[in-house]
Amino acid sequence: MGKKVGIEVSIAAAEAVGLCDVDVVAAYPITPQTHVVEHLAELVAEGHLDAEFVPVESEHSAMSVCCGSAAAGARTFTSTAAQGLALMSEIVFITSGMRLPVVMLLANRALSAPLSIWNDHSDVMMVRDSGWIQVFCVNGQEAYDHVFHSFRVGEDPKVSLPVMLNMDGFTLTHVIEPIEFWTKEMVKEYLPPYKPLNTLHPDKVVTMGAFGMPEIYAEQKFAHEDVLKNSRSVVDQAWEELAKVCGRKYSALDLYKADGAETLILAMGSICETASLAVDKMREQGKKVGLVKLRLWRPLPIDEIRKALGGAKDVVVLDRSLCLGGGNAPVTSEIRSVMYNEAQRPNVHCMVAGLGGRDVTPDDVSDMVDMALKGTGSEYHIYGVRG
Repeated sequence: MGKKVGIEVSIAAAEAVGLCDVDVVAAYPITPQTHVVEHLAELVAEGHLDAEFVPVESEHSAMSVCCGSAAAGARTFTSTAAQGLALMSEIVFITSGMRLPVVMLLANRALSAPLSIWNDHSDVMMVRDSGWIQVFCVNGQEAYDHVFHSFRVGEDPKVSLPVMLNMDGFTLTHVIEPIEFWTKEMVKEYLPPYKPLNTLHPDKVVTMGAFGMPEIYAEQKFAHEDVLKNSRSVVDQAWEELAKVCGRKYSALDLYKADGAETLILAMGSICETASLAVDKMREQGKKVGLVKLRLWRPLPIDEIRKALGGAKDVVVLDRSLCLGGGNAPVTSEIRSVMYNEAQRPNVHCMVAGLGGRDVTPDDVSDMVDMALKGTGSEYHIYGVRG
């Protein structure tokens, strides 16, 4: 095992990318992801990483470069946030449709307007159906470990899809945490060399992302859906092998004090740690409350969600974004859909919290649970809104 050091999570994530021996990094600076690519630029400039760093003129160009480099057979990385993701979104869909295993670290940030540089999940929800594998990190160690996991999964020949690694902006990106580093030997054991399915080369001419007539477009989309759903076995296998290498076990969702819980909180990202403190306090008060940490957002672990939530009377979803005009929120909508036909269907309550980086404390989470349990499970609340 490598050394354990206190380090900014963004820098640690960049060090992990460097250990993966990437070939191309294409990026444009945007708060709060800039420290990731700044450090990668330093690693390249100082000769610690033999890679091509492409400082592009926009995020749209960044993902375009990533498509080209991945199609040419290069291990490729980028990073962005919020408006940057919005600008590159056209190419985000193209990347997955062409089955190019780019890894992107998304430093989750609220979308404008009004302008906010702070954290919520409105950016990733904008592209939730873009065909990427999507994982959420609870803390810095998870973010560091999942850089290796992302390349391992995305580049597997049975998958060959891009992976979006979600890390809450500022809440994780800019904090200093103790991170247990991997050694080069560990990375070599875990991450095989990238062997792309197809590459652009003048000696073997292929076409990628060509014009799809109506007769074939639907078939391609069904094929994309199949490979994304079937990637689940590779995701799980990669987690099992990661545990053998570093000793940390990850899964599509984690349960915390869920045994015997009548009420379950479901959340994604760093708010899970806040929610766990609230669960501790509520348990001390005799309340039967537990926590479900949803790590794998796409492909959605439907069977595990049903198993985890099936025994609860109430599920309180902590959403970090809105479906404007939809009377709901994205994660809640998914959970209600998954549980709709279950014989023992819990009341699924929607609590939207932390928009634009507004603080959420353990006491706030406890208040949200109390507020939710007063409802029927069909309403939604935006917690803490004034007036």
